Amino acid sequence: MKTASAALALTIMAMGTIDAAALDRRVRINNNTSYDIVEFYASNQGSRSWEEDILGRSILPSGHSVVINIDDGTGYCKYDFLAVFEDGEELVKYGNNVCELSQFNYTD
Repeated sequence: MKTASAALALTIMAMGTIDAAALDRRVRINNNTSYDIVEFYASNQGSRSWEEDILGRSILPSGHSVVINIDDGTGYCKYDFLAVFEDGEELVKYGNNVCELSQFNYTD
């Protein structure tokens, strides 16, 4: 009986670890374009406004990447992304599941 209880406890703990990893909201943003990204926003899907510029005073240079924790504390997984490039062009990508994404690519 003790062995079965211990096995059940380990199984439950392992399931909790898997669930926590599945909800990791860190996403590597890859800038594979020929322009620097000067602003980056991620707002949960359906939001009527963009949150703050995640890059702040930094930029994401062409050919580089950055890991961003896209977790606003709401528990949502689906986010819209807005990248603003150095030439002023804006690119919006809708409905990104940050609980499943590990990387997101911007390309020319």
